[in-house]
Amino acid sequence: MLWAESRPRRIFAHTEPTDMRKSFQGLLAVVRQVFSGEDPYAGTLFVFVNRRGTFLKAIAWDRTGFVLFAKRLERGRFVFPSAATSQELSERAFRFLLDGIPLGIRR
Repeated sequence: MLWAESRPRRIFAHTEPTDMRKSFQGLLAVVRQVFSGEDPYAGTLFVFVNRRGTFLKAIAWDRTGFVLFAKRLERGRFVFPSAATSQELSERAFRFLLDGIPLGIRR
């Protein structure tokens, strides 16, 4: 699974297309801009998706550094529970999302 020893406190998704060339610092800049009230060092998982909805990146603080996770779907698209551009996901919704199971609004 994405996190080895502990689960994320919260999971936030930014559903507007994100440039997937971004790595740690670039994604942290988006976190600070979009989720300005959230502390990136608090163990929260932040999720981003590309324009086509086929590639996902997630970043989280893991006690000693940031962890960056990436997944590309071979078929289908990542479909989020709502049309909101920023939303909190349950762990169950995030697991469905990773499996490519549509949760709601298609774009």
